[in-house]
Amino acid sequence: MKRILIAEDNDSNYLLMTYILKKHYELVRAKNGQEAVNMVLTDDLPLVLMDIKMPVMDGLEATRLIKAQKPETVVIALTANAFDSDRQQALAAGCDEFMAKPVNTEKCLQLLAHFLGD
Repeated sequence: MKRILIAEDNDSNYLLMTYILKKHYELVRAKNGQEAVNMVLTDDLPLVLMDIKMPVMDGLEATRLIKAQKPETVVIALTANAFDSDRQQALAAGCDEFMAKPVNTEKCLQLLAHFLGD
């Protein structure tokens, strides 16, 4: 089972993602951007679901740092900010894709399968 990182500071959002993904993936969690960067750089995590608004370090800065050191890591922005400008900012920071909250279960699973080759 492939491991993925969910970078999410909000407990209820994290619980929703675990409900959607736990049957398909082994999940680990970072509660802020700095934790996400540290975990990706020290562990084999092929994909990150990255919340954008987090304490300590936001998801955009975390994505820039991850992509600078491990460009092969897939980062999918996961945010309640669903404006086109938010999408453009996420992609400019290095995110491979963008998903708006609330997450559509079927689309989420299809996107992860696409990037992970499931």
